[in-house]
Amino acid sequence: MSAPFIPVILAGGKGERFWPLSRRSRPKQFLCLDGSGQSLLQATAARLLSLAGGWEQLLVITAAPIAQGVREQLPELPASNLLIEPEGRDTAPAVAWGSLTIAEKYGPEAVVGFFPADHYLPDQGGFEGALKAAIAFAQTQNAIVTLGIQPQEPATGYGYIERGEPAGEENGLPIYRVSRFTEKPDAQTAAQFIATGRFSWNSGMFFFRAGVVLAELARHAPQILTPLQNRGVGAYGTLEKKSIDYALMEKTDKAYVLPCDFVWDDLGDWNALERLKKDEEANTNLGNHWALESRGCIVYNDNPEEVIVTLGLADLVIVRDGKATLILPKNRTQDIKAALKSLQGEEKYQDLL
Repeated sequence: MSAPFIPVILAGGKGERFWPLSRRSRPKQFLCLDGSGQSLLQATAARLLSLAGGWEQLLVITAAPIAQGVREQLPELPASNLLIEPEGRDTAPAVAWGSLTIAEKYGPEAVVGFFPADHYLPDQGGFEGALKAAIAFAQTQNAIVTLGIQPQEPATGYGYIERGEPAGEENGLPIYRVSRFTEKPDAQTAAQFIATGRFSWNSGMFFFRAGVVLAELARHAPQILTPLQNRGVGAYGTLEKKSIDYALMEKTDKAYVLPCDFVWDDLGDWNALERLKKDEEANTNLGNHWALESRGCIVYNDNPEEVIVTLGLADLVIVRDGKATLILPKNRTQDIKAALKSLQGEEKYQDLL
């Protein structure tokens, strides 16, 4: 009997760059942004269920403040399959805790896949084909496989993966050793990467046997793994806040990349709506917007009884949600986190965060 495949959804993020639609109690993964009627979290679970074999073999890791929201979003998820972090410590502790849990329950040979909860992946066939190839490779190799996305532009909001030597083929898809990871380069460097034809965007999706990643974490990140082994989730408050990329993937010699060309978007900020809708109109509108001599704007209005009127504007993001309004240039969406941080010190705005 082959080892089981256990997908793990990482659903603890805040989605701050989608504020004010994304709030502390309603983070981005709870939102429906594509008109499908499913939240991003629900869509992620739905696309994984067939490969997992059902809800019993699907895990979700989330943060304590939004755990009840996850239960409401995924009522069929068994209670024991929801791992609740008492505080967010980035992805390395989540991967370590999830892998320890799976190794204990299913054994070290179980193949684990980690998936962000907030990605847009409309091509189920292409996605499943890539997953099956990554799973098959991880089953037989001491490997940590990541899916690399074919770059569409020299984006500066993604990490990049450079392909090294060919390492084999699964299901007709080539797999390569990773030469290097580069985190969010500037525009000139990103353009140079793409010109070589050797780079993929880092999707944040990883596959490995539980025992393989635990051995690599013991080697490269014992300060994260050992406390969790000794004290379980009670160790969280003492753990270093670190991403799995920095803690492990940039250090291990067992990293492999499977380049993919299916449609993918990590929906990182408001600009993603322009890519999703691909309107032929002058602006991207969600809700009532009356545009006069305005072009290239992304406008979200949550109230069907209200209208946002723009005159002579270009390339702005305008978001009206409840009692909060956000207006900024489209090229400044990465700075929304800084704006929120400045609001956190004001007591009168706490209910809007």
